Amino acid sequence: MRLLRRHEHGQDAERNLAAERWHETGYVFTRANGLPLRPDYLTHRFATLVAGAELPPIRLHDLRHGAATLALAAHTDIKVIQAMLGHSSIVLTCDTYTSVLPDIAFEAAEKTARRCSMLPGSCRNDRMTHV
Repeated sequence: MRLLRRHEHGQDAERNLAAERWHETGYVFTRANGLPLRPDYLTHRFATLVAGAELPPIRLHDLRHGAATLALAAHTDIKVIQAMLGHSSIVLTCDTYTSVLPDIAFEAAEKTARRCSMLPGSCRNDRMTHV
């Protein structure tokens, strides 16, 4: 919210500077005169920033996938992630927008191994009872 407030103050300054040239559109992110951003502006600006930072090619839309995956890694409930992304179907969220990070896969394997070691007949359990 702090960032949005700061943006709002910056937009107020732009509104004052533009004076009668300002167009009140109700948009949060606008050009310096209040008109909406061109639909391709953010895509081109993001590509410029990525290239300037010498990062491998990444699409702006890939950030959605990354955000969903990071939320999943933070153990956010999948229904919350679905709502965050505005999906009507949880299947779309699960199948398309989340990836299993290596550390999460490792953690799952460790938990499974710990659970299996407590089962009767497991190697670890047998060793403990025959000692």
